[in-house]
Amino acid sequence: MSSIKVLVSDPISENAINLLKSKGLIVDEKPEISHEELKRIIEQYHVLIVRSRTKVTRDIIDSGRNLKIIARAGVGLDNIDVEYAKSKGITILNAPEAPTIAVAELTIGLMIAIARGICLGNMALKEGKWIKKQLMGFELYGKTLGIIGFGRIGKEVAKRAKAFGMNVIAISRRDISREARELGVEAAKDLDDLLRKSDIITLHVPLTPKTYHMIGEREFSIMKDGVVIINTARGAVIDGKALLKALKSGKVYAAGLDVYEHEPPQEDWEWELIRHPRVIAVPHIGAQTREAQEKAGMIIAEKILKTLNIK
Repeated sequence: MSSIKVLVSDPISENAINLLKSKGLIVDEKPEISHEELKRIIEQYHVLIVRSRTKVTRDIIDSGRNLKIIARAGVGLDNIDVEYAKSKGITILNAPEAPTIAVAELTIGLMIAIARGICLGNMALKEGKWIKKQLMGFELYGKTLGIIGFGRIGKEVAKRAKAFGMNVIAISRRDISREARELGVEAAKDLDDLLRKSDIITLHVPLTPKTYHMIGEREFSIMKDGVVIINTARGAVIDGKALLKALKSGKVYAAGLDVYEHEPPQEDWEWELIRHPRVIAVPHIGAQTREAQEKAGMIIAEKILKTLNIK
């Protein structure tokens, strides 16, 4: 096994690194490697481990003539040209189980922060301003939460929302009627049904050609006036320009964003959206907990060993 070389191009847990090394794999860590350097050296490696920073494009894959596995220590695979890699006989692995709790908790955190004006109040008080009268909030209790995507994260969000006394309606690309009943959740008839009924809408879907800009001007027009939008999935599942327009008109009361069309944001409209006074924006921290990162690293290390048939 000593001939198998692993390149880790984004930080993963030390325990995961040690597990791979303990099984005889040669592991090189280059967490700040540039695209050009990665392209230059990838031929030396059989396994590439990434998170979201590294973009595994066709030129990287073509240069990785000895690559057998590309592993994403996280959920989404949109930074990897998956189909092209598979066409070259490369196995793609990821760890969708790892950040479930972390992302669900952040989702609820963004809801609470919006409902009670926590970020605005904090900033104002630090500046010596007492703006209590401006911070009339609202309660989550009794509100209807619409969950778009009812996988691992969507279900964990539903459990926490129910504990707050919220009504929950959900939709997924698959039949969720049984799971919804078990959790006391209403299964929406279709997306429009969910959009019309929800006071707060949160998205938990992968970015695919079908989900790209799935929430745009038409969808915003269907929503209740004063709706709250939460996105901890992928930035491009919402048409950001349409969201900015809806915020300006008051159709959307506020938004909590962890993800963006470009990361870091590049366009002027993206920064305008982020700086909007009724937007709480954080820099893609959904999986940024010690526990989630530990799980992601260990899960992906174990999957690599299993794929290589190393016990």
